[in-house]
Amino acid sequence: MPTLTQETLISQTAALVAEHLERITARFYPLLFARHPEVVAMFNPAHQRSGAQPRALARMVLEYVIARQDPRCADAVIAPAVHKHVSLSVRPEHYPLVGDCLLDAVGEVLGEVLGEPLDAEVAAAWRALYDELAERMIGAERRQYQALAASSGGWQGLRPFQLVARVDEADGIASFHLAPRDGGAILAGEPGQYLGVVAEIDGQRHPRQYSLTSDRDAAHYRISVRRHPQGVVSRYLHDRLEIGDTLLLSPPTGLLTLDQGDGPVVLISAGIGQTPMLGLAKRALAFGRRVVYLHGARDPQHHAFADETAALAGLWPERFTPVTRYSRGGDPALRGRIDGALLDCYLPPREALPSCYFVGPAGFMAEIERLLAERGVAEDRRRHEWFGASQGMAASPG
Repeated sequence: MPTLTQETLISQTAALVAEHLERITARFYPLLFARHPEVVAMFNPAHQRSGAQPRALARMVLEYVIARQDPRCADAVIAPAVHKHVSLSVRPEHYPLVGDCLLDAVGEVLGEVLGEPLDAEVAAAWRALYDELAERMIGAERRQYQALAASSGGWQGLRPFQLVARVDEADGIASFHLAPRDGGAILAGEPGQYLGVVAEIDGQRHPRQYSLTSDRDAAHYRISVRRHPQGVVSRYLHDRLEIGDTLLLSPPTGLLTLDQGDGPVVLISAGIGQTPMLGLAKRALAFGRRVVYLHGARDPQHHAFADETAALAGLWPERFTPVTRYSRGGDPALRGRIDGALLDCYLPPREALPSCYFVGPAGFMAEIERLLAERGVAEDRRRHEWFGASQGMAASPG
């Protein structure tokens, strides 16, 4: 924990660090990968190329600096990263590697800005801040690892699973059914959570996270993946993974789970962002809640899980309202997009306190966040999750 003198130095230099934080984090990752190539496989290269990973780190550091005096706020800031780290099996010994490279990046960038080497006392103050952040995250991750391992069917780290079935859901979207090779029980993941999936491709491990689309009480897991033309892992799953092949899985984790209320639920998705919504819809319906299910797809050929949502409508016609919009093709009556006019038609009255969950491409999510805020949906009832690095709404492209 920083001393009082270090707290003063942090306060005096926080604005300067914040101003150049994205530049610092962009400098940090090449340093880390050059010095410690063994950790490269833990990062999605697409998020590095797009800048999403550096932005996500910069955002978390900045928010932590602001929130760190309130333990509950600080825990909320780090929670998404903690869950992602658990899915990646991050260990305490990784933190010093990251800290050395991050603090060197701070020194390099601020030295360039100031035209002189960063003052040693300032550098030490930011090191103390990083150590505090690392200690908080290590503790949170340790508690989560222990809870997962102690749960029925749970485990810690990576566990071998085999592909037992594949189902093509739509053009470019397939579901992969995975059962443990040891034949043991599996942890019942909460609807909306994701699995850490490690594919061994040509001798190298590639970790990813995919939402659970299986029912909570299923005897095996199901993930549903869209094939990206440039996606190393998605192309492997679609093109090369065969029945009986092995993937390594970490236990289900993630924060996009159903709240404890009994009010209506609005689920909003676009494209493959639909994957966490299926479980959330089933759980909400099982609890007697009304569900509005808004989904945008390119066309009927790219509309996955249409039969599953139709079946839910048949089971709960009074409480489940599925609405689909296609950007092209299909019934002209279904042509369009999820916009303010559509939300006005289907959002419950403001006094009904709807809980709204939304997942999709970055621009889509930023737009939905804005539209829900304009319509009076409270911030704590607007729930979302990013596909990759958590960028924050302000960082999303329009």
